[in-house]
Amino acid sequence: MLKSEAINSRNPQTKKISADLVIVGGGLSGVCCAITAARAGTQVILVQDRPVLGGNSSSEVRLWVLGATSHMGNNNRWAREGGVIDELLVENLYRNPDSNPLIFDSILLEKVITENNITLLLNTAIFEVKKVDSNPNKIAEIIGFCSQNSTRYELAAPLFCDASGDGIVGFLSGAAFRMGAESSEEFGEKFAPTSEYGELLGHSMYFYSKNVGYPVSYVAPSFALDVTQKIPKFRSFNTQDFGCRLWWIEYGGRLDTVHDTEQIKWELWRVIYGVWDYIKNSGNFPEAENLTLEWVGTIPGKRESRRFEGDYMLVQQDIVEQRPHHDDVAFGGWSIDLHPADGVFSEKPGCNQWHSKGLYGIPYRCFYSRNVENLFLAGRIISASHVAFGSSRVMATSAHGGQAVGMAAALCSRTKQSPRGLGEPRYLAMLQQELLKTGQHIPGLRLKDEKDLTQSARITATSELLLQELAEEPVAVPMEVGVAQMIPVLPGKMPRVIFHPYATQATELDIELRVCSRPDSHSPDTTMDQKTIRLQKGRNCLHLDFDVHFDAPAYAYFLVKKNEQVALKYTKQRMTGLLSVFNSINPAVSNYGKQEPTEDIGVDAFEFWCPQRRPGGKNLALRIEPAVACFKAENIRNGLQRPTHQPNAWVADPTDVAPALTLSWTETQRISRVELFFDTDLDHPAETVLMRHPENISPFCVRSFQLLNDRNEVIWQQTDNHQTRQIIEFPKPLSTISLTVRVEHPSGTSPASLFEVRCYS
Repeated sequence: MLKSEAINSRNPQTKKISADLVIVGGGLSGVCCAITAARAGTQVILVQDRPVLGGNSSSEVRLWVLGATSHMGNNNRWAREGGVIDELLVENLYRNPDSNPLIFDSILLEKVITENNITLLLNTAIFEVKKVDSNPNKIAEIIGFCSQNSTRYELAAPLFCDASGDGIVGFLSGAAFRMGAESSEEFGEKFAPTSEYGELLGHSMYFYSKNVGYPVSYVAPSFALDVTQKIPKFRSFNTQDFGCRLWWIEYGGRLDTVHDTEQIKWELWRVIYGVWDYIKNSGNFPEAENLTLEWVGTIPGKRESRRFEGDYMLVQQDIVEQRPHHDDVAFGGWSIDLHPADGVFSEKPGCNQWHSKGLYGIPYRCFYSRNVENLFLAGRIISASHVAFGSSRVMATSAHGGQAVGMAAALCSRTKQSPRGLGEPRYLAMLQQELLKTGQHIPGLRLKDEKDLTQSARITATSELLLQELAEEPVAVPMEVGVAQMIPVLPGKMPRVIFHPYATQATELDIELRVCSRPDSHSPDTTMDQKTIRLQKGRNCLHLDFDVHFDAPAYAYFLVKKNEQVALKYTKQRMTGLLSVFNSINPAVSNYGKQEPTEDIGVDAFEFWCPQRRPGGKNLALRIEPAVACFKAENIRNGLQRPTHQPNAWVADPTDVAPALTLSWTETQRISRVELFFDTDLDHPAETVLMRHPENISPFCVRSFQLLNDRNEVIWQQTDNHQTRQIIEFPKPLSTISLTVRVEHPSGTSPASLFEVRCYS
């Protein structure tokens, strides 16, 4: 029994903890920062003020994780973010294809607590920052309180990262920040909003409904809003949309989105319970009789508050023009997506989205404070203008940037550099290369790893796929939209294309050969050749030669314009680096087939050519003469781990019954670690909520593989792979003059492939 006499006051229990890096904020940027840093050998404290990790992606808010893939609704191909965020999304797809947000919570928690270098503090809010006595521009420690265990934490480290969303550490430490929108004059941003449109994005809260199979009545609380009187777009509510499909239930853009959050939350609750009252009791939805309100958010998902100033500020032109920076460490690709400040109460469209033609790089200088020497920035608070923030704010992009910060912090600890000091050329190159090793794609950069033994090996393969025949399925599919087959081509003349359109009557078919005007982008905006072909009724056999020569490897778009009198045949063959794309629409991301600004707002006009989700999205059936040899074994050491301007993968011939790659050296090597990169379909967004995915493993991903030594002995095997990256560490170094990677085809329609094999002594 504990008994205490009455005294004047007491202090809470206090714990002092030190580490190399303290990260505040357990959203995806903080989680990915922590895991990346921990795996690089850094002792990390991760502080989260909520009971679970994930921030807006958690079960407390339930927003889907998205980034450059943009629901597959833009021209960013193979654009899912790599590294830790890819690992999380692929794992969630494997365990949770039904997109249950509670399962995603558990995956994030598991991944964090598995790392021995991470100390996790949940339910802990930071309320004070202390500076170094001799340097007011440097943080010494931060202080937080956990209400669940009544413990005060004093957390000290040489480096800190603010990934808190509202920037509590940056704010308390005196870091320079902005809140609101810059004028168009400050950075020359033509899309800068007017004060009438509003300068801040608001908060959102969501609800879930459920059919229980019997009638359920509903009596609204007294605070519920009459949405028919207050919300201009109330007729858009229906029984099918719930959760984050109602992202436009948004409010707070005219208020202080930090200090007025509780007020904003109450208004959003009024809206939600009013919406449900309208659905249940208006009489307009008889199908709602058996529906019940299953879940309502209790904290708002925040979009925007403070943005902190780094040594560089990302602006609209960086995104639209895809400007390269010498210090790019991450990328984005979501549209510039601004919302009216009045949110759900506005008569304006809920968002104003404008896409770029491809991915853009995010400089390292955006990820640290310009005036607090040891403070990194991650998540939506990085150094970006309000307009650029409209793109960089989304969670997968934020997570990707968080990984850059985690690796930067690890290298700062290793080299004793400050965040700014790590931007010096020799350290910056190290940072970029270390990120590339983890699978972090940085547009325009290749991995150049001098320690990788694969670079000095002779590489042979049992087979290499020659791209020639995509055999047709029996049924021809009528053209509802234009379709293009992406064909990887090598320097030289464009190969002949043979294909067989079917016409319901005599008609003309317009065919174009297009390419992209920007390297490594996938907007087919440049027409190299075009033909108008007269078709007869029935099956037509077309042999098409194009007067086009390529100076460098590229994707050529064999593009067939829409003709409703024509049907095309597709193939069941799917393979790494090969896609068909369609000139279809995706209103969810403001894709209406073509982006056409009606005024000069500083964005490009271009067409959207996007893939379809499986089981759709099959490749066009056609023949290419001569065959294209773009799937060579040599690709595994070209420093690219995803398709860019080429597939960048070794792909085995489908008829090869035992496909294998062999690395051979002139003398015996001692190998302690092997890293393999597989194809988990980086074109798939892998949304984390509300989407039921048709498979839990990518159809391109090798499930079973073996490693063999120079005596043809199996030294490692795995039969259940579903991840992008596999790291095999041997208990003691393997002495061998060759290493063979034997793989099994994922299926009869998808041949085995590998993006990269790396070996280390």
